[in-house]
Amino acid sequence: MVRDKKKKDEEKPKKSGLKAFLKKRAPFYLAAVALIIISAQSVLSEKNFENSLPEFSGDEQIVVNTLLNYNAGVESKLSVKEVIKNQIDEEYPDEKIYGHKKTVLDLSVTNVNSDEYNVILNFKSYKGEMNFDWNVNLESQEITSNNPESKYIIDVVTFS
Repeated sequence: MVRDKKKKDEEKPKKSGLKAFLKKRAPFYLAAVALIIISAQSVLSEKNFENSLPEFSGDEQIVVNTLLNYNAGVESKLSVKEVIKNQIDEEYPDEKIYGHKKTVLDLSVTNVNSDEYNVILNFKSYKGEMNFDWNVNLESQEITSNNPESKYIIDVVTFS
């Protein structure tokens, strides 16, 4: 009898410790991985000024880059993009305004003549809107304002 009992114990394959461990705890590990992925995805997909701007091709993208990176010829100064972001951040402190469902950032580029483009940036939100209108000359890199709001931005960049 004792021998029969020993034989039965020997015949049963012993479960692997790792397999049993994972089988019991797999749902918890899966849940932990899912939570990490969800939280990382929300951080990575957070909207900001740069992500809200549309992509252009060719000369239009060059015009947008020229305008947004304009800093009146001094590298250490603020750029147009930074001044606009600061103005929006001052208007909407402690808010994730770019992710708000009523926020629209519209940027349009139109060719006026061979070297000159008209760039219109409209920022609309639940509190109101900001409209900026510039002419950008690609050849001379000159930027002229067409309304008071955009002139204010250029003045801040020039005199900061």
